Amino acid sequence: MADKIYGICWHGRGGQGAKTAATMVAEIAMLEGKYAQGFPEYGPERMGAPIRGYTRISDEEIRVHSSLESASAVVVFDDTLLDVVDVCDLLVEGGPLVINTSMSAEDVKKKLKLKSGQSLHIVNATEIAIDEIGRPIPNTPMIGALMKVTDLLPVDAIAKGIEKKFGKKFGEKIVQGNVKALKRAHDEVQAC
Repeated sequence: MADKIYGICWHGRGGQGAKTAATMVAEIAMLEGKYAQGFPEYGPERMGAPIRGYTRISDEEIRVHSSLESASAVVVFDDTLLDVVDVCDLLVEGGPLVINTSMSAEDVKKKLKLKSGQSLHIVNATEIAIDEIGRPIPNTPMIGALMKVTDLLPVDAIAKGIEKKFGKKFGEKIVQGNVKALKRAHDEVQAC
């Protein structure tokens, strides 16, 4: 069963939207007819503290309810975490690592412990979020980048999910800014 589950590990800091991303991708996967789970794992609940979020997606029922032991993909919301967390620790061979950064690919690679077959993808999601949403919250751009790299769910399904989830909470300008940020990061993510 475990090899039929696609696991995503989300690394971020409190306030960057990693928990929201983990749960939103799971909710959208369920709307697409999949089985899914999305949940956070964190210690002290404070702004800026490192957190992990997890998402599981499968075509079959998911019976495990714990943290991931391995991840099919890893998403990093904040490149300062590269200095304090081994973000590659759960990533399987052949899995993509997607990082929000303004650093060059070479500088990012120097900070990583990439294993054989793991691929690196970078996007400046914070800049995209500021440009499109007006706030430095990189969650929707990072979801867009991940969907481009993995083809896990259609980006249009994610856009509809954003409209549904955020439409109840935010105004149309914020909702459409998030959709633009999602699609822009989807287009701008780079394989390194």
